[in-house]
Amino acid sequence: MKQLSLLLVTVGLNVAGQYLMKRGMSDLGPIVGSFMEMAQSLSRAFLNPWVIGGLGAYGFSTFCWLVLLSRVDLSYAYPALSLGYLLITLVSFLVLGEQVSPMRWGAVLIICFGVFLVSQS
Repeated sequence: MKQLSLLLVTVGLNVAGQYLMKRGMSDLGPIVGSFMEMAQSLSRAFLNPWVIGGLGAYGFSTFCWLVLLSRVDLSYAYPALSLGYLLITLVSFLVLGEQVSPMRWGAVLIICFGVFLVSQS
């Protein structure tokens, strides 16, 4: 049970990191232009509080991931990370208002079914 909780925290932090970084980058807009213009945009991105929060969530998820890897097989842990696909798709749809096609939902469900099968072994 401890490993499952740790796995869910790791996945949750990954999802939070992705959401926060997307939120920050949406504030900044597309990164385009010359190399120097892109470098300036990326510099602003790394100063954005949303992006900083996202990177922090990723950093903490890495810590949790290392603890998890010390306890379970990689062949179990890594496929379970794909639960993030479902959660990211839900957050994208419900929070960010993104359009998610039926085909994409179907693909995510297939991934989740595969994760379920892996967890049963």
